[in-house]
Amino acid sequence: MNDTIFAPATAPGRAALAVVRISGPAAAGAVAALAGRLPAPRRASLRKLRNASGDVIDEGLVLWFPGPASYSGEDCAEVHLHGGLAVVDSLVETLVAQGLRLAEPGEFTRRAFQNGRLDLAQAEAVADLIDAETAAQSRQALDQLGGGLSRRYEGWRALLIEAMAGLEAAVDFPDEDLPEDVAARARPHLNEIHRDLVAAVADVDRGRRVREGFRIALIGAPNAGKSSLLNRLVEREAAIVTATPGTTRDIIEAPLVLRGYKTLLADTAGVRDTVEAIEAEGVRRALAWGRDADLRLWIVDAAAAEDRWQEAEALIEPGDILVLNKSDLVSAPNLGAARIPTMETVRVSATTGRGLDALRALLESRVVAALSGGDFPAATRLRHAESLREASALVERALAQPEPELAAEDVRLAARALERISGRVDAEAVLDRVFASFCIGK
Repeated sequence: MNDTIFAPATAPGRAALAVVRISGPAAAGAVAALAGRLPAPRRASLRKLRNASGDVIDEGLVLWFPGPASYSGEDCAEVHLHGGLAVVDSLVETLVAQGLRLAEPGEFTRRAFQNGRLDLAQAEAVADLIDAETAAQSRQALDQLGGGLSRRYEGWRALLIEAMAGLEAAVDFPDEDLPEDVAARARPHLNEIHRDLVAAVADVDRGRRVREGFRIALIGAPNAGKSSLLNRLVEREAAIVTATPGTTRDIIEAPLVLRGYKTLLADTAGVRDTVEAIEAEGVRRALAWGRDADLRLWIVDAAAAEDRWQEAEALIEPGDILVLNKSDLVSAPNLGAARIPTMETVRVSATTGRGLDALRALLESRVVAALSGGDFPAATRLRHAESLREASALVERALAQPEPELAAEDVRLAARALERISGRVDAEAVLDRVFASFCIGK
C-alpha cells in the first residue's frame, strides 16, 4: 500500500457534481499541488483547482482527512467539483500526471480493512449498503456495518477460547493443583455455543433473502392469468399478455417491494404436458424455479375445467397460496374433488382488480413473517454460512470427544472458522472474493 490511489466516487456521466477520492502517502502532495495548499483537516475549503501547467480545471470544494483517522486509515482527500465529463477527465489526467493510479474496485474499503478500520464483515456491509434497494436491506447492512454481526461472532469466539483454555489446562498441567473437573467445566460453554450456532445456521437463509430478495413463483396452467396478475401486482407491463396459450416460454422476473422487503415475482410458463420442445423447456424451468422459490402462488382459472390445473397439483407444498383468478366470471370455481381448496385461498380478478388488495396484504404478511423473525443481524453471505456450519460441526465433535486434547483441537478449529468471517485469519484467501463486487471509488 505504498502507492497512492484515486477514483471518482460518483457515477460516471453528466451530473451537477462529481466527487473524486484520493488515498495514500502522496495524497497531501497531490492535494497541495492541485489546490495550492492543504486545507484545514475535515473542513470544506473552496479552491481553484489547477493542472500541472497552472491552468484552472475548475473551482470546487477540497476536504482533507489525515490518517489514521480517515475512512481508509491513511491520508485521504475528497475533491468536489462540477460533474461535466471534461472537468472530471481533466482532474483525472492531472492526478495521473502526479503519479497517482486509478483505484481497483473496492480498494478504498480494502485498505480500510487492512489498516484495521473495518473488519471483513463490516467491509461487506459497505457493499450491501451501496446496493440496498429497500429499507430492510439498508437496515440489515447498517447493523452489520455498525459491528452487530461481528460482535455476535466475537462473543462466540471468546466463549470458545475460554472453553479451550480449560481443556488445554487439563492436558498441559496434569500435575498442577487444578480442579479435577477443569476440563468438564468447558462443556456448558460448548453446549451454549453449539445451540447458538445451530440456530444461526438455521437462520442463514433469512439474511440472504433480505439481501437478495424473497422469491415468489406464479405457477399454473396456460391461460390461467399469471402474466396479467404479475403486471397488476408490479403495476407495469412486465410480461406479455395474449389469449394464446403458451405465450410465456421463459421466466419473467419482476422486483416488488412489500413492507420494505425486496421480493422477486416470477411469471412462469404454463404447466401442462407438451411435445413442443421450446414449451417443454419452459415448463421445466417453471417447475425448477417453483421448487426453489420461497413461496408459490398457484394461479387457477376459476372458470376453467378442473383438469386444466390438476397436472401441477402434485407439486403443491404446505404454505402455498391458491389464487382463483377470473373470479368475476363465475360465482363458484370448478375445482372438483382436489385437495387444492385446503390451501389458503384468495379470489381475484386480474382484469377488474377485484381481490388484489387482499392478495397483496396476504403476500406482505407472509414476507414479513419469513424475514423479520429472529434478531438482526443474520448471516448475509455464503462464506458466512460455510464458516458457521464448519464451526457448528466442530463444536459438536468436540462435545463428543472423550479426550480433552482432541476436544481442544476441535474447539481451536471452530474458533478459527469464526475468525475467518471477520478476517482475523486467512484474510488473503478471501479478500479478492469479497472486494471483487465493489464499485470503483469505494
